[in-house]
Amino acid sequence: MTASIMGIPDSAQAIVIGGGVAGCSVAYHLARLGWRDVVLVEQHELTEGTTWHSAGFVGQLRSTVTQTRMIMYSAGLYPELAELTGLDPGWHGVGGLRLATTHERVEELVRQAGAAETYGLDMSLLSGRQTNDLMPMLHDEDVLASLWLPGDGWLDPASLARALAEGAAKLGVRIVTGVRVTGVDVAEGAVRAIRLRGGGEDWVITTDTVVNCAGAAAGQVGALAGVDVPIVPIKHQYVVTHPADIPSSTPTVRDPDNIVYFREHEGGILVGGYIRTPEIWEAADPLARSRELFAPNLPKFRESWAAARHRLPVIAKRTTDDFDETQVARIVHGPEAFTPDGEFLLGETAVRGFWVAAGFCVHGLAAAGGVGKVMAEWIVDGVPEYDLFGMDVRRFGGYAGSSRWARTKALDSYAKYYDIVYPGEERTAARPLRRSPAWPRHADLDAAFGEKAGWERVNWFGSNTSGSNASGDGPRPLGWAGRVWSPAVREECLATRDAAGLFDQTSFAKLEVSGPGALDRLQRLCANQIDTKVGTVVYTQLLNRRGGIEADLTVTRLGEDSFRLVTGTAYGTHDAAWLRRNGLDVTDVTSAYACYCLWGPQAGEILERICDDDLGFPYLRARRISVANVPVLAQRVTFVGEYGWELYCPAEYGLTLWDALMAAGLPYGMRPGGYRAIDSMRLEKGYRVWGLDITPETTPYEAGLGFAVRADKDFLGKDALDPAPERTLRCLVLRDPRRVCLGGEPVRVDGVPASRVTSGGYGHRVDASIAYAYLRGEPEEVTVGVDGTWVEAVIEPRPPYDPGNERIRPPAP
Repeated sequence: MTASIMGIPDSAQAIVIGGGVAGCSVAYHLARLGWRDVVLVEQHELTEGTTWHSAGFVGQLRSTVTQTRMIMYSAGLYPELAELTGLDPGWHGVGGLRLATTHERVEELVRQAGAAETYGLDMSLLSGRQTNDLMPMLHDEDVLASLWLPGDGWLDPASLARALAEGAAKLGVRIVTGVRVTGVDVAEGAVRAIRLRGGGEDWVITTDTVVNCAGAAAGQVGALAGVDVPIVPIKHQYVVTHPADIPSSTPTVRDPDNIVYFREHEGGILVGGYIRTPEIWEAADPLARSRELFAPNLPKFRESWAAARHRLPVIAKRTTDDFDETQVARIVHGPEAFTPDGEFLLGETAVRGFWVAAGFCVHGLAAAGGVGKVMAEWIVDGVPEYDLFGMDVRRFGGYAGSSRWARTKALDSYAKYYDIVYPGEERTAARPLRRSPAWPRHADLDAAFGEKAGWERVNWFGSNTSGSNASGDGPRPLGWAGRVWSPAVREECLATRDAAGLFDQTSFAKLEVSGPGALDRLQRLCANQIDTKVGTVVYTQLLNRRGGIEADLTVTRLGEDSFRLVTGTAYGTHDAAWLRRNGLDVTDVTSAYACYCLWGPQAGEILERICDDDLGFPYLRARRISVANVPVLAQRVTFVGEYGWELYCPAEYGLTLWDALMAAGLPYGMRPGGYRAIDSMRLEKGYRVWGLDITPETTPYEAGLGFAVRADKDFLGKDALDPAPERTLRCLVLRDPRRVCLGGEPVRVDGVPASRVTSGGYGHRVDASIAYAYLRGEPEEVTVGVDGTWVEAVIEPRPPYDPGNERIRPPAP
């Protein structure tokens, strides 16, 4: 299986760096898709980086549908590998339990069970007694409930990697060990070759495709190509007890309330946990030595050990509270590659042809098969089957190049790995970082800040919860939707409806494309017609070859060959990369401009107080004006369904413009507003959000965006579009307005699982609970599972608020 060093070729179609489970899986799946001229290089022997000491858990249920589908694929692949390769991958399909010992965790399990229905994942929600019946060895007096996943299990990591490697080798992949990557040659922004050293000799392999699967050393390998890969090696520890006659059929168990997990291992118990005070592995050359381990640190492991003794009487009988090395057969304290948000790093970097599949964050063995599958599809076909934005290396901006930032975020992610994550909950690590020019004024108004892509963004203003104009709390949602909530959001929505709202959207990404040929290239990517008059704003999608939506944005024509594209806060790096990959030169000008949105029936009168220019230009038009002496590009665009403008100005004028707008607007009843109000109002109008309602897996026609498709022009993905799709995105209004969806809830038609909620919330202007879901056929009613309660919902054919779009027009005099 392993080639000799002398067999290193001069060129290859692709080179995979790293002989762990990630590299072996990527190489295997590339070969399955027909790329046989692939070389995998490893500086040691296979699996000797971080794979070999993995605990091997395979838990299918994750927080997103993509994560879950990837691991479901893995769980299906692993049992097949023995037949495919002749090697046993070490798969133990014993099932898995996830315990709840607090009422909050039970709520989480109920939501997860609902999500599992939408994934088609086999799962049962058990009571504490049923949990004990399934696994009598557990101490269950404090177990309130559990989830049982019969498809879960565990793997021997080295066996899995060897089986994947054998499968790759049988398909023609050349595997070379004992060679170290010393350089990556880059020219004109693209990979050209890699440099190797081994056995005292040097080699160069030319290639257009390199996949960095170097695990904890992926950051160092990325640096060879001039790429920041925000990998943080963190020390992770588990122990294995002496044999205690534990049956090999024992399910895996996770007890997140007590930060412990365990499974059977050679008749004993493997016990691991996520400590609250993790440590970074400070190494100038990570993984330079094979099978690297650290000295045991038992004081840090006491909490997980105590939890294991509590949960498993068989351990408590054989050990004492005074934990020392004599009580266990083995202690494994090794490095694991973590990322700033605890999610994988996958995809192509800013250097064309230089790909990353790293940052497995302890749970990588479970998803390794799925990672190999999607990476191979991405590399070979240009588009993976699943929506991978949450794992895309391009979800981070340039700020991720700061090792201090990456470390702070990664340590926080590790320490809170088993914490319940409530929708809308904000973490504070490494904040604040990026701030609007108006940030000081936001802080003065008691803003509740959230963070996205490093930006501090106002969720709501605490100042809007009191005063003579406050209209009361309104209906606080039941369940999880009411946990992160403020009456200020309602005030901001109603003020925007009745007078005006002022919103800071400086964080939205702004990309500029210009120069000869810009129109033709951009026209080829946009589904809508952008060859329009200068000053026109066009709403459009960028599609992949399958017709899926890769980006959702507005394009403003600033000149004959000059365009500004505005996209979501977190999507700038991703969208710019898509444009560049398709031949466009792109400049990210996000930080150069502030953007404030003035929306509402009084917006015109407010702006006229501080602007002498003609404001009578129509919807979806842009004009340069002066507002309170500030040069502004005003765009007649709205994301809340009210009359008004997006106002862009150079950043140095940003504070002046905010102050002028506030002074002019307050006498008219205007209020500053945050992103929670924007989200509420866009739900009422049926405006879609990329990453939730629309993704690379959905088409414009499915999403109800056919109006933004010009069938009389040519564009990427056009041939794959079906104007009459089997499923479409539908608006659901729940009959119980206090039951509010947050996304991911199961939807049933006639009692049969049919879909999941893409996004949801409360519409304050219409006083209704609103959700969206893709449905087949023409049902009139559905039921939605909200926090374990099934709620009837009516399907509305038109947006609940102002379906005729009257309010985006100038108010009557």
